[in-house]
Amino acid sequence: MAAMAAILLAAYFIRGITGFGSGLISVPLLALFLPLKFVVPMILLLDFTASVVIGGLHFKRVKWDEIGVLIPFGVAGVVLGTSLLVSLPPGPMLIALAGFVFVFAVRSLFNIHGEKPVSRVWAAPAALTGGTVGALFGTGGPPYVIYLSHRIRDKSDLRATFSALFFTEGLTRIVSFLLAGLLMTAKVWIAYFAALPLVLGALYLGGRAHVGLSQAQMTRLVGVLLLVSSVSLLFKALNV
Repeated sequence: MAAMAAILLAAYFIRGITGFGSGLISVPLLALFLPLKFVVPMILLLDFTASVVIGGLHFKRVKWDEIGVLIPFGVAGVVLGTSLLVSLPPGPMLIALAGFVFVFAVRSLFNIHGEKPVSRVWAAPAALTGGTVGALFGTGGPPYVIYLSHRIRDKSDLRATFSALFFTEGLTRIVSFLLAGLLMTAKVWIAYFAALPLVLGALYLGGRAHVGLSQAQMTRLVGVLLLVSSVSLLFKALNV
């Protein structure tokens, strides 16, 4: 219980700062001593709540035009990922994604990307990749983060847009999890309500820390999270 509380506190503190990253941190660590069929639904509910809190508090800062372009391709990616799940070995795909995310993590950490925003044409591969990987492995955030980080420069707008996008994805996943029966377990809901005060407190503290971050610090923090994600994906690939 203490380890679970510490992991959730750290994960949602980071989520409060950046608008994403809670699942990348919490799921791999919690899965070390808890079953995935318990961890994933619980984190889905907590992430959805975090998206409501962060996105709702900063509703006017969300770049809806960016999200509108991503959603159709993301849905297509989910359909594609579900199809691939039953036909392709996951290991090579995870290794390829880990390398892709690692390259962009290094670029963010050292702030070596250009100042010009990327073309909106990149929304299609970013969302297709995010939706596909999300359906396959539940780790679809990095492609979205990479794309939006190169489209939105203001750190508060970026944070709010992340949350609005993940709110939309979370709602879709909640419906699918309900249909699959993964959210019909009492233990998941008990853990969710027990963890909720801790998560809300961590989000509040992260939000306060977010205000004190410069744009360069925010970019590097995103790079760190992408680096952690790439390592986590590689570790998962080597153990599937």
